[in-house]
Amino acid sequence: MSKQPATGALLGLALGDALGYPTEFKTVPLIETMFGPWRELELPRRALVSDDTQMTLAVGWALRTAMERGHLAPKRLERPLREEFVDWYQSPENNRAPGGTCLRACELLKAEGRLWQDASQLGSKGCGANMRVAPVGLAPGLSDEQRAGVAQLQAALTHGHPTALAAADLTAHAVHLLARGTDPAGLIGRLRSYALEHRTRYDHAWLGDLWTRSQDPGPEHFIARGWDECLEILGRLQEAVRTVSPETDPCLATGEGWIAEEALATGLLCFLLFPDEPLTALRRAACTAGDSDSIACLTGAFAGAWLGADAWPADWAERIEYRGDLLALGTLWDA
Repeated sequence: MSKQPATGALLGLALGDALGYPTEFKTVPLIETMFGPWRELELPRRALVSDDTQMTLAVGWALRTAMERGHLAPKRLERPLREEFVDWYQSPENNRAPGGTCLRACELLKAEGRLWQDASQLGSKGCGANMRVAPVGLAPGLSDEQRAGVAQLQAALTHGHPTALAAADLTAHAVHLLARGTDPAGLIGRLRSYALEHRTRYDHAWLGDLWTRSQDPGPEHFIARGWDECLEILGRLQEAVRTVSPETDPCLATGEGWIAEEALATGLLCFLLFPDEPLTALRRAACTAGDSDSIACLTGAFAGAWLGADAWPADWAERIEYRGDLLALGTLWDA
Protein backbone atom coordinates (compact mmCIF):
# COMPACT_ATOMS: atom_id res chain seq x y z
CA MET A 1 0.00 0.00 0.00
CA SER A 2 1.47 3.37 -0.97
CA LYS A 3 1.35 6.19 1.53
CA GLN A 4 -1.48 7.89 -0.43
CA PRO A 5 0.00 11.39 -0.42
CA ALA A 6 -2.93 13.03 -2.25
CA THR A 7 -5.47 11.70 0.23
CA GLY A 8 -3.17 12.61 3.11
CA ALA A 9 -2.57 16.15 1.87
CA LEU A 10 -6.23 16.92 1.08
CA LEU A 11 -7.48 15.54 4.41
CA GLY A 12 -4.67 17.34 6.26
CA LEU A 13 -5.50 20.61 4.56
CA ALA A 14 -9.18 20.36 5.56
CA LEU A 15 -8.34 19.27 9.11
CA GLY A 16 -5.97 22.20 9.55
CA ASP A 17 -8.64 24.49 8.16
CA ALA A 18 -11.27 23.15 10.59
CA LEU A 19 -8.87 23.37 13.53
CA GLY A 20 -7.83 26.93 12.69
CA TYR A 21 -11.25 28.25 11.66
CA PRO A 22 -12.45 28.91 15.26
CA THR A 23 -9.10 30.46 16.28
CA GLU A 24 -8.67 32.86 13.34
CA PHE A 25 -8.67 36.59 14.24
CA LYS A 26 -7.79 35.78 17.89
CA THR A 27 -4.57 36.40 19.84
CA VAL A 28 -2.64 33.42 21.18
CA PRO A 29 -3.50 34.24 24.85
CA LEU A 30 -7.19 34.45 23.94
CA ILE A 31 -7.03 31.14 22.03
CA GLU A 32 -5.44 29.42 25.05
CA THR A 33 -8.02 30.98 27.39
CA MET A 34 -10.87 29.74 25.23
CA PHE A 35 -9.54 26.37 24.08
CA GLY A 36 -6.80 25.39 26.56
CA PRO A 37 -3.05 24.79 25.99
CA TRP A 38 -2.09 24.75 22.31
CA ARG A 39 -0.74 21.20 22.44
CA GLU A 40 -4.21 19.99 23.48
CA LEU A 41 -6.31 21.80 20.83
CA GLU A 42 -9.17 19.51 19.83
CA LEU A 43 -10.98 19.31 16.51
CA PRO A 44 -14.53 20.69 16.93
CA ARG A 45 -17.18 17.95 16.99
CA ARG A 46 -18.70 19.51 13.87
CA ALA A 47 -15.48 19.92 11.94
CA LEU A 48 -16.58 22.75 9.65
CA VAL A 49 -14.13 24.21 7.17
CA SER A 50 -13.69 27.69 5.71
CA ASP A 51 -13.52 28.97 2.13
CA ASP A 52 -9.93 27.62 2.09
CA THR A 53 -11.13 24.02 1.69
CA GLN A 54 -14.05 24.99 -0.54
CA MET A 55 -11.71 26.74 -2.98
CA THR A 56 -9.16 23.91 -2.81
CA LEU A 57 -11.91 21.58 -3.99
CA ALA A 58 -12.83 24.06 -6.75
CA VAL A 59 -9.22 23.98 -8.01
CA GLY A 60 -9.09 20.19 -7.68
CA TRP A 61 -12.32 19.65 -9.61
CA ALA A 62 -11.32 22.09 -12.36
CA LEU A 63 -8.00 20.30 -12.73
CA ARG A 64 -9.69 16.89 -12.86
CA THR A 65 -12.15 18.14 -15.52
CA ALA A 66 -9.40 19.66 -17.66
CA MET A 67 -7.20 16.55 -17.43
CA GLU A 68 -10.12 14.29 -18.42
CA ARG A 69 -10.59 16.37 -21.58
CA GLY A 70 -7.06 15.74 -22.88
CA HIS A 71 -3.65 17.37 -22.74
CA LEU A 72 -3.56 19.98 -19.97
CA ALA A 73 -3.12 23.40 -21.56
CA PRO A 74 -4.01 26.96 -20.50
CA LYS A 75 -7.23 27.31 -22.52
CA ARG A 76 -8.41 23.86 -21.48
CA LEU A 77 -8.00 24.69 -17.79
CA GLU A 78 -9.21 28.28 -17.85
CA ARG A 79 -12.85 27.44 -18.55
CA PRO A 80 -13.41 24.86 -15.78
CA LEU A 81 -11.43 27.01 -13.32
CA ARG A 82 -13.62 30.01 -14.05
CA GLU A 83 -16.76 27.89 -13.82
CA GLU A 84 -15.74 26.37 -10.47
CA PHE A 85 -14.77 29.76 -9.01
CA VAL A 86 -18.03 31.39 -10.14
CA ASP A 87 -20.04 28.39 -8.82
CA TRP A 88 -18.30 28.78 -5.46
CA TYR A 89 -18.96 32.52 -5.51
CA GLN A 90 -22.68 32.00 -6.10
CA SER A 91 -23.10 29.04 -3.73
CA PRO A 92 -25.17 29.49 -0.55
CA GLU A 93 -22.33 27.59 1.18
CA ASN A 94 -20.01 30.54 0.43
CA ASN A 95 -20.65 32.00 3.88
CA ARG A 96 -17.32 31.22 5.57
CA ALA A 97 -15.72 34.68 5.76
CA PRO A 98 -14.25 34.54 2.22
CA GLY A 99 -11.55 37.01 1.21
CA GLY A 100 -12.49 40.27 -0.45
CA THR A 101 -10.08 39.75 -3.36
CA CYS A 102 -11.66 36.41 -4.30
CA LEU A 103 -15.14 37.92 -4.13
CA ARG A 104 -14.24 40.93 -6.29
CA ALA A 105 -12.45 38.82 -8.91
CA CYS A 106 -15.18 36.15 -9.06
CA GLU A 107 -17.85 38.83 -9.52
CA LEU A 108 -15.86 40.04 -12.55
CA LEU A 109 -15.21 36.49 -13.82
CA LYS A 110 -18.98 35.94 -14.07
CA ALA A 111 -19.16 38.15 -17.17
CA GLU A 112 -19.07 35.98 -20.30
CA GLY A 113 -16.42 37.23 -22.69
CA ARG A 114 -14.43 39.21 -20.13
CA LEU A 115 -10.75 38.27 -20.25
CA TRP A 116 -9.69 36.70 -16.97
CA GLN A 117 -6.73 39.09 -16.95
CA ASP A 118 -9.25 41.95 -16.61
CA ALA A 119 -10.82 40.28 -13.57
CA SER A 120 -7.51 39.63 -11.81
CA GLN A 121 -6.71 41.85 -8.82
CA LEU A 122 -3.11 42.87 -9.50
CA GLY A 123 -2.77 44.76 -6.25
CA SER A 124 -3.52 41.72 -4.09
CA LYS A 125 -1.10 39.11 -2.82
CA GLY A 126 -3.50 37.85 -0.17
CA CYS A 127 -3.05 34.23 0.81
CA GLY A 128 -6.25 33.24 -1.00
CA ALA A 129 -4.34 32.05 -4.06
CA ASN A 130 -2.05 30.01 -1.88
CA MET A 131 -4.23 28.02 0.48
CA ARG A 132 -6.09 26.43 -2.47
CA VAL A 133 -3.13 25.39 -4.67
CA ALA A 134 -2.21 22.04 -3.05
CA PRO A 135 -4.12 19.96 -5.67
CA VAL A 136 -1.70 21.25 -8.30
CA GLY A 137 1.19 19.60 -6.44
CA LEU A 138 -0.75 16.33 -6.12
CA ALA A 139 -2.29 15.77 -9.56
CA PRO A 140 -0.35 12.95 -11.26
CA GLY A 141 1.36 13.13 -14.61
CA LEU A 142 1.99 16.87 -14.90
CA SER A 143 5.31 18.10 -16.28
CA ASP A 144 7.25 20.65 -14.21
CA GLU A 145 6.21 23.34 -16.70
CA GLN A 146 2.53 22.40 -16.46
CA ARG A 147 2.63 22.34 -12.67
CA ALA A 148 4.19 25.80 -12.48
CA GLY A 149 1.81 27.15 -15.14
CA VAL A 150 -1.31 25.75 -13.49
CA ALA A 151 -0.24 26.98 -10.03
CA GLN A 152 0.29 30.49 -11.35
CA LEU A 153 -2.86 30.54 -13.50
CA GLN A 154 -5.17 29.43 -10.69
CA ALA A 155 -3.63 32.17 -8.52
CA ALA A 156 -3.83 34.81 -11.23
CA LEU A 157 -7.56 34.39 -11.86
CA THR A 158 -8.13 36.24 -8.59
CA HIS A 159 -4.77 37.44 -7.20
CA GLY A 160 -2.61 38.93 -9.97
CA HIS A 161 0.22 40.26 -7.79
CA PRO A 162 3.52 38.64 -8.83
CA THR A 163 4.17 37.50 -5.25
CA ALA A 164 0.83 35.67 -5.21
CA LEU A 165 1.89 33.86 -8.41
CA ALA A 166 5.37 32.97 -7.15
CA ALA A 167 4.16 31.87 -3.71
CA ALA A 168 1.43 29.64 -5.22
CA ASP A 169 4.01 28.08 -7.54
CA LEU A 170 6.36 27.46 -4.59
CA THR A 171 3.57 25.99 -2.46
CA ALA A 172 2.57 23.54 -5.20
CA HIS A 173 6.25 22.64 -5.70
CA ALA A 174 6.72 22.02 -1.96
CA VAL A 175 3.63 19.75 -1.83
CA HIS A 176 4.87 17.89 -4.92
CA LEU A 177 8.37 17.37 -3.47
CA LEU A 178 7.03 16.12 -0.13
CA ALA A 179 4.55 13.79 -1.81
CA ARG A 180 7.46 12.29 -3.73
CA GLY A 181 9.49 11.73 -0.59
CA THR A 182 11.85 14.73 -0.44
CA ASP A 183 13.34 14.89 3.06
CA PRO A 184 11.89 17.90 4.92
CA ALA A 185 15.38 18.75 6.18
CA GLY A 186 16.44 19.68 2.65
CA LEU A 187 13.16 21.28 1.58
CA ILE A 188 13.96 24.96 2.08
CA GLY A 189 17.18 24.63 0.08
CA ARG A 190 15.27 22.98 -2.76
CA LEU A 191 12.66 25.76 -2.72
CA ARG A 192 15.34 28.47 -2.78
CA SER A 193 17.00 26.84 -5.79
CA TYR A 194 13.63 26.61 -7.53
CA ALA A 195 12.89 30.28 -6.85
CA LEU A 196 16.30 31.38 -8.17
CA GLU A 197 15.88 29.25 -11.28
CA HIS A 198 12.42 30.72 -12.03
CA ARG A 199 13.18 34.28 -10.93
CA THR A 200 12.82 35.95 -14.34
CA ARG A 201 10.72 33.29 -16.08
CA TYR A 202 7.38 34.81 -17.08
CA ASP A 203 5.17 32.15 -18.63
CA HIS A 204 3.37 33.86 -21.52
CA ALA A 205 1.50 30.68 -22.46
CA TRP A 206 -0.22 30.47 -19.04
CA LEU A 207 -0.37 34.14 -18.04
CA GLY A 208 -0.88 35.87 -21.37
CA ASP A 209 -0.42 39.63 -21.12
CA LEU A 210 -1.30 39.86 -17.40
CA TRP A 211 1.92 41.77 -16.68
CA THR A 212 0.83 44.68 -18.91
CA ARG A 213 -1.79 45.62 -16.29
CA SER A 214 1.04 46.45 -13.87
CA GLN A 215 3.45 49.40 -13.74
CA ASP A 216 6.41 47.15 -14.57
CA PRO A 217 8.64 47.89 -17.59
CA GLY A 218 8.57 44.25 -18.74
CA PRO A 219 7.34 40.73 -17.89
CA GLU A 220 10.66 39.59 -16.38
CA HIS A 221 10.72 42.60 -14.07
CA PHE A 222 7.10 41.92 -13.09
CA ILE A 223 7.61 38.28 -12.12
CA ALA A 224 11.01 38.85 -10.47
CA ARG A 225 9.35 41.14 -7.91
CA GLY A 226 7.32 38.17 -6.74
CA TRP A 227 10.18 35.70 -6.59
CA ASP A 228 12.38 38.21 -4.74
CA GLU A 229 9.78 38.60 -1.97
CA CYS A 230 9.56 34.82 -1.72
CA LEU A 231 13.35 34.45 -1.60
CA GLU A 232 13.51 37.02 1.18
CA ILE A 233 11.00 35.13 3.32
CA LEU A 234 12.61 31.74 2.59
CA GLY A 235 15.77 33.21 4.12
CA ARG A 236 13.82 34.19 7.22
CA LEU A 237 12.25 30.73 7.32
CA GLN A 238 15.64 29.02 7.15
CA GLU A 239 16.80 31.06 10.14
CA ALA A 240 13.53 30.44 12.03
CA VAL A 241 13.67 26.65 11.67
CA ARG A 242 17.08 26.73 13.39
CA THR A 243 16.32 29.22 16.15
CA VAL A 244 12.60 29.41 16.97
CA SER A 245 11.15 27.79 20.07
CA PRO A 246 8.04 25.75 19.24
CA GLU A 247 6.44 27.31 22.33
CA THR A 248 6.35 30.79 20.77
CA ASP A 249 3.86 31.97 18.15
CA PRO A 250 5.41 31.06 14.75
CA CYS A 251 3.90 34.25 13.29
CA LEU A 252 6.53 36.26 15.19
CA ALA A 253 9.24 34.72 12.99
CA THR A 254 7.69 34.55 9.52
CA GLY A 255 4.58 36.73 9.60
CA GLU A 256 0.87 36.38 10.23
CA GLY A 257 0.01 34.78 6.90
CA TRP A 258 -2.55 37.26 5.57
CA ILE A 259 -0.31 37.63 2.51
CA ALA A 260 0.84 34.84 0.23
CA GLU A 261 4.54 34.55 1.00
CA GLU A 262 3.92 34.70 4.77
CA ALA A 263 1.22 32.03 4.62
CA LEU A 264 3.64 29.74 2.78
CA ALA A 265 6.53 30.42 5.19
CA THR A 266 4.55 30.18 8.44
CA GLY A 267 2.68 27.08 7.25
CA LEU A 268 6.02 25.49 6.36
CA LEU A 269 7.59 26.56 9.65
CA CYS A 270 4.88 24.78 11.66
CA PHE A 271 5.38 21.64 9.58
CA LEU A 272 9.19 21.77 9.78
CA LEU A 273 9.13 22.22 13.58
CA PHE A 274 7.30 18.86 13.83
CA PRO A 275 7.83 16.95 10.55
CA ASP A 276 6.90 13.60 12.10
CA GLU A 277 4.22 14.83 14.52
CA PRO A 278 1.42 15.96 12.21
CA LEU A 279 -1.17 16.70 14.90
CA THR A 280 1.30 18.78 16.91
CA ALA A 281 2.20 20.69 13.76
CA LEU A 282 -1.50 21.37 13.04
CA ARG A 283 -2.15 22.49 16.61
CA ARG A 284 0.82 24.85 16.54
CA ALA A 285 -0.41 26.31 13.25
CA ALA A 286 -3.96 26.77 14.55
CA CYS A 287 -2.77 28.49 17.73
CA THR A 288 -1.31 31.56 16.02
CA ALA A 289 -2.14 35.26 16.04
CA GLY A 290 -2.48 35.41 12.27
CA ASP A 291 -4.61 33.81 9.56
CA SER A 292 -4.82 30.59 11.57
CA ASP A 293 -7.04 28.55 9.26
CA SER A 294 -4.95 29.30 6.16
CA ILE A 295 -1.66 28.69 7.98
CA ALA A 296 -2.95 25.41 9.42
CA CYS A 297 -4.43 24.23 6.13
CA LEU A 298 -1.03 24.70 4.45
CA THR A 299 0.69 22.91 7.34
CA GLY A 300 -1.79 20.05 6.97
CA ALA A 301 -1.20 19.81 3.23
CA PHE A 302 2.59 19.62 3.74
CA ALA A 303 2.34 17.07 6.56
CA GLY A 304 -0.19 14.92 4.70
CA ALA A 305 1.83 14.96 1.48
CA TRP A 306 4.93 13.88 3.42
CA LEU A 307 3.36 11.28 5.75
CA GLY A 308 0.36 10.12 3.73
CA ALA A 309 -3.22 9.34 4.69
CA ASP A 310 -2.24 7.45 7.86
CA ALA A 311 -0.99 10.71 9.39
CA TRP A 312 -4.53 11.57 10.50
CA PRO A 313 -6.49 9.75 13.22
CA ALA A 314 -9.64 8.09 11.93
CA ASP A 315 -11.92 9.87 14.42
CA TRP A 316 -10.70 13.23 13.06
CA ALA A 317 -10.80 12.25 9.39
CA GLU A 318 -14.34 10.84 9.75
CA ARG A 319 -15.75 14.12 11.07
CA ILE A 320 -14.37 16.50 8.48
CA GLU A 321 -16.83 18.44 6.34
CA TYR A 322 -16.64 17.63 2.59
CA ARG A 323 -14.93 14.34 3.48
CA GLY A 324 -16.52 12.49 0.55
CA ASP A 325 -15.29 15.07 -1.97
CA LEU A 326 -11.79 15.16 -0.50
CA LEU A 327 -11.51 11.35 -0.50
CA ALA A 328 -12.85 11.05 -4.06
CA LEU A 329 -10.18 13.40 -5.40
CA GLY A 330 -7.42 11.91 -3.23
CA THR A 331 -8.30 8.33 -4.20
CA LEU A 332 -8.38 9.21 -7.90
CA TRP A 333 -4.92 10.80 -7.76
CA ASP A 334 -3.35 8.19 -5.48
CA ALA A 335 -4.47 5.32 -7.74
